[in-house]
Amino acid sequence: QVQLVESGGGSVQAGGSLRLSCAASRYTYFRDYMGWFRQAPGKEREGIATIYTRGGTTYYADSVKGRFTISQDYAKNTVYLQMNSLKPEDTAMYYCAAVPFVPYRLARRSDVQYWGQGTQVTVSS
Repeated sequence: QVQLVESGGGSVQAGGSLRLSCAASRYTYFRDYMGWFRQAPGKEREGIATIYTRGGTTYYADSVKGRFTISQDYAKNTVYLQMNSLKPEDTAMYYCAAVPFVPYRLARRSDVQYWGQGTQVTVSS
């Protein structure tokens, strides 16, 4: 049963841009908070961006602040991640996540209710 569907991953050279999309298959899977996580080979999955879908407040990890932007289209139950100035260290599998609640901070893995299947982003130097 597919709940969150990511798209937009791919391969890009350093300094390039990509835009990821995450569509909830049903409204019931679109939560008050939506987030993006990533997991590089041999590393833990980390939260990088969170958005409060009812107000637009955003939170970012320091590693992506100023380069990545999370946004939403509430009517379409869709969140986006605009990634600019990509670096080789951004290479990872990127996951969309639906989060019922987070207290004014970036979402953590333990906060997540639903996960997407992931989309690969590869940045070459």
